[in-house]
Parts: sequence; structure tokens; C-alpha cells
Amino acid sequence: METLQYKLIQVLFGVLSLVLLYIIYRGLKIGLERAGYTEERKKKILMYYSSGVILWIIFISVLSIQKVFLDFALTPPRIFISVIIPAAVILFFVFTKKINKILLSIPEQWLIYIQSFRIIVEILLWMLLLLNLMPVQMSFEGRNFDILVGITAPFVAYLCFGKGKPKYIMVLIWNFAGMLLLINIVTTAILSMPTQFRYFMNEPSNTIVAYFPVIFLPAILVPIAYSMHLFSIKQILLKRRK
Repeated sequence: METLQYKLIQVLFGVLSLVLLYIIYRGLKIGLERAGYTEERKKKILMYYSSGVILWIIFISVLSIQKVFLDFALTPPRIFISVIIPAAVILFFVFTKKINKILLSIPEQWLIYIQSFRIIVEILLWMLLLLNLMPVQMSFEGRNFDILVGITAPFVAYLCFGKGKPKYIMVLIWNFAGMLLLINIVTTAILSMPTQFRYFMNEPSNTIVAYFPVIFLPAILVPIAYSMHLFSIKQILLKRRK
């Protein structure tokens, strides 16, 4: 597995994750400034974000390096830890009113443009396929059409928020479609793991996501993808109420 190509993929997964987390940090900082938060409150929120992200990266990195996530015998498998925890945190913030003021201060197109990163993710998955480290159904050669979200993101952001009146309905449709595509590949990934409920039997099974730093895919990159959809939907609903 330790080929030059695979090492490059590892580096790119790590770099992409860190860059996106920093972009979100910058977006949050600007949102706090536009929302009129005091300097003290702004620093406190940014510290919470930074601390949470750092602790999460350390936690999943240690577990993946120790090969804890490679145990697929349990039901559900241990790798579900990397999925459930960020989902619970993100859903908490989606349904709390505490972030409404920040969401209303962030330009709508920002939450759309960032989804372009999914193009890079799909290219990395395709590279893993070429190395026979990932099953075909998890790439755009198989059942994964998530790259369409990344390709259309900049066009949707510009067409709906670039000029004239915002086209909220179009963005809502795009967000829901993006969520469906994401659910499709996540479901495919789970059903490709060597578990009792495995459905896709072609080899290799989906174990590569349990390794460091590819674990960042389910633990960071996928949560960023669906959180941006959910926050965009909430932002639009809040603005339509005003």
C-alpha cells in the first residue's frame, strides 16, 4: 500500500481537510464580525471552534493510527464513531437558535462555493480505485455521482447570488439534491464495508477509510459537505422569514 501514489493521496487528504477547516474558521470569524459580536465574545467562539477541531483531529488520528477502526466485526463497526460524533455536533448547531445571527451575517454564496472541494475528493477516490484500494462503486465510475455537486457549486453560487434578486428556491433544490447524492455515496460506502450487512461483494471491500489520514473522509470531509448543505438551507429559511 505504501506506494508513492498512495503517499500523495494521503498528503492530499490531510491538506484538503486542514485547508477546509481553516476556510471555515475564516468564514466564522468574518461572520462574527459582521454580526456585531464583541471582541471578547468573538475570541471565545473562535477558541471553542479551534479547540474542538484540534481535539477531534487528534482523537480520530490516534484511533486510526492504532488501527482501532479496522475492526469491522462489531455491529455497528467502530468506524461509526467517526461518523456519529460529528453528525450529533452538527445537528445540534443546525437546530439551535444560537447560530442564527451568525448565519444571517454570512454571504449566502460562501456556503455554496465551498462545496467545490468535492471535485478534489472524487478525484482522490478515483486515484484510490486505480490503486485497487477502493471498490469501483465508490467512485464516479460506479455509483458515486457526488462530483456533480462540486462541479455545479460555483455556477449555482454565481447564478443564484451573483446578480439580481437571490434565487432561493433554486438553491434549496440544489441543496436537497446534493444531500441525496451524499446519502447515496455514504450508504454505498457503508454497504461496501466487510461487515455483516455488506451488500456490495466485489473486492476490495471498503476498509481504506479506516486508515490514517483517509479517515478524514468520513470524519471531516463528509461532515463538512452535509453541514454546508444544512446551514445553507437554514440560512435561506431564516432570510425568507424576514
